[in-house]
Amino acid sequence: MTILTRRRMMQGLGASGAALSMSAACQTTPNQTTPMQSTPMQSQTFFQKRNLPIGIQLYTLADMLRENPEAAVSGVAEIGYETVEIPSYLGKTPTDLRALFDANGLRCTAAHVGMRPGTAEEPGLFGDIDKLSADMHLLGVTNVYAPSMMIPAGIGISPREGEGYAFISRVAQAMGEEHWKRMAGQLNDIGRKLAANDIAFGYHNHNYEFAPVGDGTGFDMLIAETDPELVSFELDVGWAAAAGYDPATLFTRDRGRYSAIHMKDIQPSTEPNLALKMNPTEVGSGALEWETLLPAAYDAGVRHFFLEQEPPFTMPRIEAARTGYNFLKTLEA
Repeated sequence: MTILTRRRMMQGLGASGAALSMSAACQTTPNQTTPMQSTPMQSQTFFQKRNLPIGIQLYTLADMLRENPEAAVSGVAEIGYETVEIPSYLGKTPTDLRALFDANGLRCTAAHVGMRPGTAEEPGLFGDIDKLSADMHLLGVTNVYAPSMMIPAGIGISPREGEGYAFISRVAQAMGEEHWKRMAGQLNDIGRKLAANDIAFGYHNHNYEFAPVGDGTGFDMLIAETDPELVSFELDVGWAAAAGYDPATLFTRDRGRYSAIHMKDIQPSTEPNLALKMNPTEVGSGALEWETLLPAAYDAGVRHFFLEQEPPFTMPRIEAARTGYNFLKTLEA
C-alpha cells in the first residue's frame, strides 16, 4: 500500500488570484537612446496550457438539484465551469436537459449511470443500452461511468439496521478474487455494448474498491481484468486518498487506463479507511498536492476533469464550487 503521507504546504496559495507578471525596470546606458522593454510572462496555468475545460460533477450541488436544477446549472455556468457530468437526468427528459445546458453555454460530456436495470425515465447499464446510448448522443455525452459497484449475487451479507449505503463497504471487503473477476467481466460486457454505439465506458471508484484481495486490492483486479479497449477508469482522487493511497502514484502506475478524474480534496485529519469515510474540504484547501497530481493525471490519459465535493460542507455548496474553481483556474502546474 502506498500511504498518503505528504501534506499540502502553503494551502490555497494559488487561489488568491491570477499569477503576477514580472517586468524588469527600464534602464539606460550612455550608449542607449531608448529604454529596453520587457515582455510579460505568459500564463502557465495547468488548464490554459493544455487547453482543457474545468468541469464539475453536478452531484456537488445535490441540494440545489433537488430544489431548483435550473438554478444549479446556471450557477455553475456563472462561476465559469464549461463542462458538466450528470449524476442522473435531474428529473428531466434528455431533450429538456440538453436545452438547459445549451441555454447556459455548458457541455454535458459525461454521465454516471448505475449498474441496474433502470427505468424508462432513467436507463441503467443492465437495461436498454440502445435507448441509453441514444439519450447520451442527444445530450452530447461521450463517456459513461458506472458510479459504483453492485452487490454481487450470493454474497451472503445483509444490511444492518440504519447502515445505509455504507453496507457496500462491508460487501467489498468480503469479496474474493472470483467476485472481482466476475465484476470485471460485467464491466467488459457493458463497455462492449456501449462501444458498439460509439459511447466510451468507464468505472468510478470509492475507497472500498481498495479492499485487500489476493496479493493486491479489488481495484488492482479491476485494472488487470478489464479490457483497456472497453473499460477506462474515472479516478476519484479524494476517495483513493481516503483509502490511504497517493493518487499521483496510481496514475503513474496504471498510465493509459484513466480517462477522467474527480478532483476532490480531503482534510489531513482523514484516517485511511475502506468504510466510506472522509473529512472533505474545498478543492485546494486540503491534503492533496494538486501541482503534482493534475500533471500525473494528464500524463496518464485523463482528459475529463470534474470537480466534486462530498458533504458535509462548511459553506453553501455553490460557494464551495466557486472556491474550488477559483483555485483550479489559477493553478500553475
